[in-house]
Amino acid sequence: MRMMWLSALAMAVTCGMALAQTAPSENKGMNVAPISGFDLGKQGLNDLNQRQMRIRRITIAPGGVAALHSHAQRPALSYILSGTLTEHRKDAPDRTYKAGEVITESTDVEHWAENKGSEPVVLVSVDLFKE
Repeated sequence: MRMMWLSALAMAVTCGMALAQTAPSENKGMNVAPISGFDLGKQGLNDLNQRQMRIRRITIAPGGVAALHSHAQRPALSYILSGTLTEHRKDAPDRTYKAGEVITESTDVEHWAENKGSEPVVLVSVDLFKE
């Protein structure tokens, strides 16, 4: 019985030491580069406790369209993973986004977008969605 207890204690100490040794205290080989963002305080949203932050993967087929919509109640950041997307923003010139670029959709944005290319557009969109 004593031998089993000592074995269990030795195993617990060894596992504890292994966890402590493998948990780094500093980042290594990591690069963080800001891409886009906006100040939530300037978005005019006073109901953050009624919202959720969500992330979605959106695919727009060749010839596909994201219909005219407003971000007045749903600010978002959308990162283009692949393809080319043409955005038609109200009161602004059209803009084409390619892989690695971000569409910044603050509460003053009203727009629609289309895939004029021959391959699907895949994007990751993060927004503050009100349920």
